[in-house]
Amino acid sequence: MASKIKLTFLGTSDAIPSADRNHTAILLTYEGENMLIDCGEGTQRQFRKAKLNPCKTTRILITHWHGDHILGIPGLLQTLALSGYNKTLYIYGPKGTKKFIREIFKTLIFSGKIKLEVKEVNGKFFENKDFYLESEKMTHGPPCNAYCFVKKGQIRIDKNKLKKSKLGPGKYLQKLKLGKDITYKGKKYKAKNFTFTEGDKKICFVLDTNLNKKIIPFVKNSDLLIMESTFDSSLQKRAKEYKHMTAKQAAEAAKKSKSKKLVLTHVSQRYKAKPKKILNEAKKVFKKTTIAKDLDVVEVK
Repeated sequence: MASKIKLTFLGTSDAIPSADRNHTAILLTYEGENMLIDCGEGTQRQFRKAKLNPCKTTRILITHWHGDHILGIPGLLQTLALSGYNKTLYIYGPKGTKKFIREIFKTLIFSGKIKLEVKEVNGKFFENKDFYLESEKMTHGPPCNAYCFVKKGQIRIDKNKLKKSKLGPGKYLQKLKLGKDITYKGKKYKAKNFTFTEGDKKICFVLDTNLNKKIIPFVKNSDLLIMESTFDSSLQKRAKEYKHMTAKQAAEAAKKSKSKKLVLTHVSQRYKAKPKKILNEAKKVFKKTTIAKDLDVVEVK
């Protein structure tokens, strides 16, 4: 059975948190990986509320160095160090990330030790046999990245066809999975009759940025597109001034990029009593849109 990709929205507010929305942080869990996209103030407590262990974090992907996206990093690093974190924590971000991480350790009296590997990234920056990570520069004032996680498609065995064939368990099943024909009890079985190819699964994170020409090609054919929606269209002028997006612009990007689902986040506190205002605006353009709340969980199979 294919492994699920799980996303936990630890924080969904914009620059100012509210009683209902913490600063931005999204946890992507897949196999043994727990990747944190941004780490706003209070993210550690959000881990606890979600009944998740922050010490299982393997990577942090920083979109940009505005406070509402990174003020949780010092506390998280301190917790990991005090909890005996014995892995290497990989931190990725835009230009300037190495300097800012160094400044964190200069500013604080840090207890314990933690092993970090910090990289400033652009383009594809990590790949293994199961997935890869890539980034693209956005426009938000300070250096800023959008990110995509792509789970690679694999050859899978059709269990129903396997059952009907009465093939017993054995090492030869691995050959079928590799696309190789096998012989069992003198009979030949073709791999193409027992396997199917599972396509890539693509999840993209486009947080603080204004609408720009790089977004659509970068997130094209996303299975899940997570985008900021700080403003509604009546405040489009302000969105442009502060280099943010409206819900309508996010929906248009989802539609043009042929993404399958859109989740809106980074929601301004001005919509606390009326979140449907931005949700409905987006859904008029792109029906498969939802708006994230703190501690929401979304799974991609």
